[in-house]
Amino acid sequence: MSIPAERSVRAAEWPLGTRPEGELRVDGARMLRRLAEISRIGARPGHGITRLGLTPEETEARAYLAGECHRDGLVARTDQAGNLVVRRARRRDKPALLLGSHIDTVADGGRLDGTYGVMAACEVLRVLAEHDVELDVEPVVVAFTNEEGAFFPYPFFGSLGLVGQVDTDHAKRMSAHGVALPDALRAAGGDLDTIAEAAWAPGSVAGYLELHIEQGPVLEEASLPIGVVQAITGRTVLDITVCGGQDHAGTTPMRMRRDALAVASRAVLAVERLARSRDLCRVATVGKLDVEPNTTNVIPGLVRLTAELRDGRAERLRTAEQAITTELAQLASATDTTIDVRLDPVTQPVATDHALSRAIADAADELGLRHLGMDSGAGHDAQIVAAIAPIGMIFVPSRNGISHAPQEETDDLHLVAGADTLLRTVLGAGRP
Repeated sequence: MSIPAERSVRAAEWPLGTRPEGELRVDGARMLRRLAEISRIGARPGHGITRLGLTPEETEARAYLAGECHRDGLVARTDQAGNLVVRRARRRDKPALLLGSHIDTVADGGRLDGTYGVMAACEVLRVLAEHDVELDVEPVVVAFTNEEGAFFPYPFFGSLGLVGQVDTDHAKRMSAHGVALPDALRAAGGDLDTIAEAAWAPGSVAGYLELHIEQGPVLEEASLPIGVVQAITGRTVLDITVCGGQDHAGTTPMRMRRDALAVASRAVLAVERLARSRDLCRVATVGKLDVEPNTTNVIPGLVRLTAELRDGRAERLRTAEQAITTELAQLASATDTTIDVRLDPVTQPVATDHALSRAIADAADELGLRHLGMDSGAGHDAQIVAAIAPIGMIFVPSRNGISHAPQEETDDLHLVAGADTLLRTVLGAGRP
């Protein structure tokens, strides 16, 4: 039975680095120290951390993590997709229960997004190895590469490699700042030519558990230490181009204008209404807008913008997409402009596995940590791994709901509580 949230947080306040008698616990002090150490890689004072996927900084972080794992008696290797795969030294011939996340960041990002889940997973594996815990599955940690896609715009590259879905032709053509992706992958210890070997065979993965900061305000506002993710958001991106009439800003009467920016502003508000007042999807955002010719005394003739729609249910995403497409067609007709809408490949929402979610909830209950069932508003490697295995996700609170920024932070007690929840989930899910 769960206990009130204020007591739930205090339930984790044993001295860090010790374990109540008879119960396996993570070494919180060790995990927090290593999290602090890896966070120095790519850090810039006042600017957060820039440790982009498939760059020397991410490779350095992977090497640091591999070294710490070796010191713990674990075995670490880099696969052909650039992922760090960590196992216990004494391998069991059993289906794998994958644990992990990613260690790359966005530019000027925070220290916890992805990295916390990897460090916690490695600590869980260390505890299981130290006590030689026998399970029906074999826990394996994966630190995925290039989840963010902040340098090479190929997000989820590592997890796509694990499930055998990397588009190698696309990857071979990709470069950033004069660096070809195949060369960067080779420098990171991977190999695009043999990347098929990074894919796990059907039936070899029993499940995947990912521990992550929430990256939003829900848990903190509710004073709850643990979130049990029910679904990972889907994402629809629409590239919208508004074509009007470029003309002189001083001599063209208002009644004769075909101002592409004025029309685009109405499109931006229409996108916002999808979520704010019409409740057709969970969130809707216009995050990019380019104006031509972008000059003070010229009426804009062309505007390009992107609309991003997110929801945990595919049917709502489709409804929102159809609604905005219809409204933009009506807007074009009413304003004597042309509005072209191109749909990018849709990232479908993914539901978590009921049994793994139940194991997470049971683990939190055993620890006296009150929990909340919730959807993830951000994408995660878990939704890629779902192509080959059941998935489960654990959230811990984000202070002020901030993420992808230097101010990204979570209380140490919540970080330790999340790691202990992951450990007990593995113990629960890995036994009959």
